[in-house]
Amino acid sequence: MIEFFGVSKRYPGGGTALEDVSFRIPAGQFAYLKGPSGAGKSTLLRLIFRELTPSAGRIVVNGRNVTALPDRQVPYLRRTIGIVFQDYCLIGRKTVFENVSYLPRILGMPMSERRRLARLTLGRVGLEHRLDSFPHELAGGEQQRVAIARALINEPELLVADEPTGNLDPGLSEEILRLFVEIHRRGTTILLATHDPNIVHRPGDRILVLEQGRLVRDRWLAGTDGATGTRAAGRPPAGAASVPEGT
Repeated sequence: MIEFFGVSKRYPGGGTALEDVSFRIPAGQFAYLKGPSGAGKSTLLRLIFRELTPSAGRIVVNGRNVTALPDRQVPYLRRTIGIVFQDYCLIGRKTVFENVSYLPRILGMPMSERRRLARLTLGRVGLEHRLDSFPHELAGGEQQRVAIARALINEPELLVADEPTGNLDPGLSEEILRLFVEIHRRGTTILLATHDPNIVHRPGDRILVLEQGRLVRDRWLAGTDGATGTRAAGRPPAGAASVPEGT
């Protein structure tokens, strides 16, 4: 689903955002990308949906070699990825329906089908009744749920989220995280970037930690969803002992 092979990203002037990062996230996994602000989390996500290209290494997403993907193929890649941003990125002059159904409209879907699909998707996040509202009429948590619905409307194989709870209070943050858990249970692969140390993880979750552009930890919490254990920058070997989060 997502594979990084020795990926580095350097900017003109000598700044390094990522250095020799390698990992693999298989289909169906829920993974958190953690680390302090400036660690390289946003850069890593932007490389996944080809907003940026790496300075070195190779990236494969949903079976496509993103590194070598021609520009004309990038929109097709992004149709397989749902993207949720911290600042919602909703269009203020458009209704919730218009915001959520933007991609289906671009793809030429008839109005009646767009409205049906928008109702269905907003129902998944508990906001079907807000179909004709404008973003300024919504609370922060509602705006983020609209942004999540927009990311889900095309039934993406992969959902990436960049600090989706960063602008929310703790109660709303928990609500949004429960929504991501429910989305994952339906089969969507999720990579969620956060610097929030208070997030409570579930058994089976995977946690990748970036520090100063390097992947310094890659662990699975003990559970029934796959491997357990920990080791720096790599998959734990078979039979490795589990290590609780926070150690």
